[in-house]
Amino acid sequence: MRRLRRATHAQGAGESGLGKLIELHAVNSAGDMLITVALASTVFFSVPTGEARGRVALYLLVTMAPFALLAPVIGPLLDRVPHGRRAAMAAAMLARSVLALAMAGAVAGGGLELYPAALGVLVSSKAYGVVRSAVVPRLLPPRISLVKANSRVTLSGLLATGLAAPIGAGLHSLGPAWPLYGACVVFLGGAALSFSLDRKVDSAKGESTARLVAQTSYERKGTAGGTEKRRRRLGLRAAGSSVRTGLVANASSRALSGFLTFFLAFLLREHPLPGMTAEFSLGMVAVAAGGGNALGTALGAWLRDRGPELIIATVLACALTVTVVATALYSTVAIAAVAATAGITQALGKLSLDALIQRDMPEAFRTSAFARSETLLQMSWVAGGAIGISLPLTLPWVGMAVGAGIVALGASLTVRGLLAAARRGPARPRVA
Repeated sequence: MRRLRRATHAQGAGESGLGKLIELHAVNSAGDMLITVALASTVFFSVPTGEARGRVALYLLVTMAPFALLAPVIGPLLDRVPHGRRAAMAAAMLARSVLALAMAGAVAGGGLELYPAALGVLVSSKAYGVVRSAVVPRLLPPRISLVKANSRVTLSGLLATGLAAPIGAGLHSLGPAWPLYGACVVFLGGAALSFSLDRKVDSAKGESTARLVAQTSYERKGTAGGTEKRRRRLGLRAAGSSVRTGLVANASSRALSGFLTFFLAFLLREHPLPGMTAEFSLGMVAVAAGGGNALGTALGAWLRDRGPELIIATVLACALTVTVVATALYSTVAIAAVAATAGITQALGKLSLDALIQRDMPEAFRTSAFARSETLLQMSWVAGGAIGISLPLTLPWVGMAVGAGIVALGASLTVRGLLAAARRGPARPRVA
């Protein structure tokens, strides 16, 4: 435990309070993983493929609903409680603790009552994520950059997820509800840990609401005939083209991730890789994707001095190359390479997007900007997943071709603009 504490509190993170946020995020990720283990065994593995498609489609709708309906609410609501961010994170933990208990009673039968609870878990998880992204700059030690701080927080979550997965599997062997009981205990601990964060987490000077779709405000201007109302558009456009282009690029990589998650899950269940069982095939792909995500997060700290636009353009080009090769040469190695590359692309792309928002977005709009970007990325993941569960499983290379098409569309819309922005250097933040 002391060795772990030294790692999380290194380079001034202990003095600034970042170390405790790193530990809190690890607890959050472990609890989410235990819930994922319980739900995966219910909506996917316990029923025939045809019925599983319907359940997964319903699950995708549930994951999209809060962002389609509540996107204009979550960010502004959190902005209205700027001095209660520790309480907001604790409330998100407590809500998932209660919902885990509620799901424990229904998980064995896999009834429809699971889905409202899953919806609540997702909303609470994303609300926590938005607050966590907003408070990182307030806990930043002098010796650590924002990108490196984001990387350390994210990496702690990945490590906790990796540790929680086998624990969840072991609890599931005792009964389908046991991972949820474990999640309940973990989130209760997280709620208590939230209040141990430094009090400066609750400081929020001048933060306001951003809009992914431009928000309209009015500005009065004197004229010869009196006063004229002029419309002025606010929102993420205030940050310049880099953030918008980075969002589109990340949306394509997140759509690829959603597509591969569900297409490969069904494909390898029906057609395991040569010499492997379905479970081992899925496990190999999951390990490759998780390893790629961890590697991308670690590289984020090493590449902290590189331009975010150049990083996003590079990883998108790499993802396109690997998916095209996998289309032509479908094999076990190609599938593992695609899964790992998708993990690296998603991790590095998201870290770079966060850096762009923190660099280019005016302070007055930064909190809600994170909420809006998370909304777009989640909906992109759902869209990719919907494509993945709708494809036939008879020709695996077709799925790889579709994945390549998703990345190619994103690259065609963004790479040129990202490279141009990288050559120009960082733009000055605009004040909305």
